[in-house]
Amino acid sequence: MKSSTAAWVHARAPAWRALAERIARLKRHRTLSIEEALGAVEAYRNLARDLASARRLVPGTRTAAALEALFTQLHATLSRHPSGGWRGLLSVLRDDVPVVTRELAPRILWMGVLMIASGAAGFWLIATYPSLINLIASEEMIQHVEEGKLWTDGLVNVTPSSILSVRILSNNIMVALFAVCSGFLFGLGSFYLMLLNGLMLGATFAFVHQHGLAERLFEFVIAHGMVELSVICLAGAMGTAIADSLIRPTHGTRRESFRWCVRRLAPLMGLCAALLVGAGVIEGFVSPDPAFPLASRIAIGICSWFLMVLALSGRLLPRRGRARS
Repeated sequence: MKSSTAAWVHARAPAWRALAERIARLKRHRTLSIEEALGAVEAYRNLARDLASARRLVPGTRTAAALEALFTQLHATLSRHPSGGWRGLLSVLRDDVPVVTRELAPRILWMGVLMIASGAAGFWLIATYPSLINLIASEEMIQHVEEGKLWTDGLVNVTPSSILSVRILSNNIMVALFAVCSGFLFGLGSFYLMLLNGLMLGATFAFVHQHGLAERLFEFVIAHGMVELSVICLAGAMGTAIADSLIRPTHGTRRESFRWCVRRLAPLMGLCAALLVGAGVIEGFVSPDPAFPLASRIAIGICSWFLMVLALSGRLLPRRGRARS
């Protein structure tokens, strides 16, 4: 009897070791294919039969205890809540986004420094050589400013706020996507976009300042610009991270490293898209409307930027309490 029991344990041991490895993989993955899910259910049934046999044949042994632990782990894995839906979305915003943001913090800082430096260079360039504004601004924009008007004046009267908002947020999302996807060019596209946006912003402020319109332009951009510019820096940082995964692959081949990096950045990309939608709504409904005083615009800009920081740090959503022992 003992020899037959030992033979049974010896014969089933490889399957139990394979099952332990499968359980470890199931714990790491958020989603499973249909084949993987059905295989896990079948493995659960087989393990239940083996555990019942072990309780009868070798009770109180290390083999029975190991099968008990495997059964408990597999049961918990199969019984866990699905990762999709609102629960999954909240988990991503609360857990995944802050981790990615912390990892990208040095890159975000350098993107911000690059944009500020290029903005200062653009301001100096136009302040020193005003005729170069033709390389940056359109003739229509230059004509409006020279007449003492901003190109944003009467924008709401020309285009309804709802349509204007959709156009703006679509354009903003496209710019951010370009900043991220340009990481394919080993980061050159991301750096180019940071330099170009900073240069154009600084040059534009220098030009309107020469015609006494800088305060009015500031009044227009302050409500939405803080979030927009921050998201562009985030997108640039993600682009450089993608470039780094191609230049210095850390997960096997360049292809595998790239795929891992994109999956890692996906939650932050989604949050950036949502932030740009909010900024587009503000830019369409608040920024061009003269009914909003400067104080309210500054308050909206600061509050929206503060909410963005809370979302990036994971503090916008309440933390789940610790499970009771």
